[in-house]
Amino acid sequence: DRRQRQMCIRDRCMLALSVSFSSCSDDEQGWDDSGSKIELPYVRAYFLNEGTMGQNNAGIAFYAPNKDKDFIGDIYKAQNKASLGDTGQDMIEYEDCIYVSVYGSNYLAKLNAACVEQARVSFIDDADLSAGVRSIAAHDGYIYASFYGGVVAKINANTLKVEKKLTGHGDNLEGVAICNDMLYVANAYKNEGVNYIYHTEVLVFDLNSFSFKETLTVASNPNKLTEDDDKAFLISWDYSAESYVLQMIDSKNNNKVTNLGYATHVAAENDKLYCVDSRVDYSSWPEVAAVNTFYTYDVKAGTKSSGSFLKNAPEELGTAVVYMIAVNDSNGDIYIGTTGHSDVNGDIYRFKNDGTYMEKFDCGGQNPNSAVFFN
Repeated sequence: DRRQRQMCIRDRCMLALSVSFSSCSDDEQGWDDSGSKIELPYVRAYFLNEGTMGQNNAGIAFYAPNKDKDFIGDIYKAQNKASLGDTGQDMIEYEDCIYVSVYGSNYLAKLNAACVEQARVSFIDDADLSAGVRSIAAHDGYIYASFYGGVVAKINANTLKVEKKLTGHGDNLEGVAICNDMLYVANAYKNEGVNYIYHTEVLVFDLNSFSFKETLTVASNPNKLTEDDDKAFLISWDYSAESYVLQMIDSKNNNKVTNLGYATHVAAENDKLYCVDSRVDYSSWPEVAAVNTFYTYDVKAGTKSSGSFLKNAPEELGTAVVYMIAVNDSNGDIYIGTTGHSDVNGDIYRFKNDGTYMEKFDCGGQNPNSAVFFN
């Protein structure tokens, strides 16, 4: 269930290099589109295109699910007259605003519902945070961000002021998830010269005191985290295993870790995980092919489906390199993003909530990795 809409009112003095401030207020007339150069429909979706590291080509695409507005390949650039930057890492929706972390450019931005930038905080000059922002999650008025260099930051969601930092926990931190007032953070790896040393740790922090709580042992190279039904779901990029390893952390059962099999990407919605296990063959690079298995996991029952959740999917999706799965929490529509791992734009495949294929469209950029929906 969505929270009561609290509309983010744009401070008309946009600051290019420092944080600007905005407040929130109730408004039953629609989304906060202040400052928008484009008239947008009420129902909208945004896709973060990660781009290619070092090429300064990250962007955010706009899509109208009801077909009442043309697709816009980079609405962030259109609205803000600037590039999003280098390597769009993560994007979430919180209190009807968009938050996006940009790893290479090393900043966090807050956007209104029309993708107009409201505030920005750069971490480049912060010695603790200069190694780069990674994943973000929101809870009780704050954005929690993981950083390379072993730092977790607590950031005011309205002003983007970094209010607290926890340093010295882990090395290169990746995915984050929040459940039961606990923050779960994947401690992925460290560098020793040219060698990578992969960890087997998820770090747990108590959000009430914002303090370290415990370390959980998981499969090697933990990376992505998502939450559903008071459980955190982790994907470890374990290069010694058959495929990437999917695990469940039960926050109400002493953070018990259970191995669920294999998955490269998951999306959680209404006690169900939508999963793909994508076995990618890189031997003929840059021509890359995959063998994809799509399935669901029932979180309540603890059971895995015997077949794919997709119906009439295009044949090419079976061998495309999947980069994202997202589910619209309003109607259950499923969006699957694919990548070409090159200068070619990725694609989005849309399915109804029952798995029926609807359409395919160019995502407007390279490597689509996350989506948010306004309904």
